[in-house]
Amino acid sequence: MGIKKPKPVTPGLRHATFYDFEEITKDEPEKSLVKPLKKHAGRNNQGKITVRFRGGSAKRLYRIIDFKRDKDGIPAKVIAIEYDPNRSARIALLEYADGERRYILWPEGLQVGDTVMSGPDADIKVGNCLPLEKIPDGTIIHNIELTPGKGGQLVRAAGTFAVLLAKEGKYATVKMPSGEIRLINIKCRATIGRVGLAEHELIKLGKAGRARHLGRRPHVRGSAMNVDDHPHGGGEGKAPIGMPAPKSPWGWITIGRKTRKPRRPSDKFIIKRRRIGYGDKMV
Repeated sequence: MGIKKPKPVTPGLRHATFYDFEEITKDEPEKSLVKPLKKHAGRNNQGKITVRFRGGSAKRLYRIIDFKRDKDGIPAKVIAIEYDPNRSARIALLEYADGERRYILWPEGLQVGDTVMSGPDADIKVGNCLPLEKIPDGTIIHNIELTPGKGGQLVRAAGTFAVLLAKEGKYATVKMPSGEIRLINIKCRATIGRVGLAEHELIKLGKAGRARHLGRRPHVRGSAMNVDDHPHGGGEGKAPIGMPAPKSPWGWITIGRKTRKPRRPSDKFIIKRRRIGYGDKMV
């Protein structure tokens, strides 16, 4: 588990870095746990582009991940650590005592041959999944639920972790990777440990081709467009945007414009925002 830097024999390799894949123990995915993945290229269910500059990524199969960890009281053995093209983190293949196999996010420190378990009676060790009410304060956690039984929605990217700060009443106070501090129902589950592959943030693509394989198409600057295509467009040579604030292609203010809906249900659970931006206030 590390980073490789090749010799700069081409301009594209000069600044590129790659995974060494030392943690991977199995090359092919479990056939019963994969399904086809349809490409959408940034389009919604009406076929309209809602996210620009997407499309053309490499074909891939979707690995079905067990985010719920609801198989309580049955020990599971880690039989493989695999690559997942759909996420930054690696995944671990578990085989339960009854023969069922499931994928989970691979926590840092979990090895092939280790045993993990989920449920209120599980031990506090890496890879085990418990309700927040059963986890001691100060524990590093990931794959956190927001609604009991819905499955983990928070802290799933490579190298990320949250910290359980305290518990009071029916809510637990959790510090997120962004710095945000929020309340979460103590019945929600979380997995002990940090998501593996913290070196992911050190990866540099090095050339446009690697970005195209990920489905990222060239991003065109508004100032490089014609005046009828973007508010920043037009003019002779390099011209200033010529307006008080930068705008989107549709004329919306892009810096300082609030995008969060007022009275959003989850706002009341946020104790401290992740940052104070233009027009924001501490909660």
